[in-house]
Amino acid sequence: MTFIGIDTGKHTGIAVYNDGFLSIETTLIHKAMEAVLSLHASGEVFVRIEDARQRRWLGNKGREALQGAGSIKRDATIWEDLLTDKKIPFEMVAPSRNSTKLSADVFKRLTGWQGRTSEHSRDAAMLVFKMTKINYLAKMMKK
Repeated sequence: MTFIGIDTGKHTGIAVYNDGFLSIETTLIHKAMEAVLSLHASGEVFVRIEDARQRRWLGNKGREALQGAGSIKRDATIWEDLLTDKKIPFEMVAPSRNSTKLSADVFKRLTGWQGRTSEHSRDAAMLVFKMTKINYLAKMMKK
C-alpha cells in the first residue's frame, strides 16, 4: 500500500511513502490532486491530510494570517470532498496530531531523506512517516 501525506495550502506539501519515501515535494494544489488520483489509479493508497479545520488555537495572528488560515481550511474541505467522491481511503488529521515545523536537519536525521524539502513537504512527510512507523511497531509486537 502507498501512503500519501498532504499539507494543505497555497504551497501544498505532498509525500509519497511505500516501504520508504518515494517523493517529498511542494507543489500547487491541483498538481497534488492529480498525483493522488494517478497513484490511486495505479494501486492501493491511503491519504492522510493535515486538517486546519481541527486547529483550536491560532495565537495572536494578524488579519492576513487569519485570511490564510481560512483558505487552508477551505482547501481541507476540497480535499475531503475529492477523496470522498473518488472513494479514496483517507484520514483528516488535526495539526496537533502531527509532528510539524521540523527543521531540515532534524527531518533528515529522523527520516534519512537526503533530498531537498520545504516546511510544507516535511509536514506532509511526517503525516505518513509517523503512521507507518507506528503500524510497523504494532506488527512487530504481535509476532
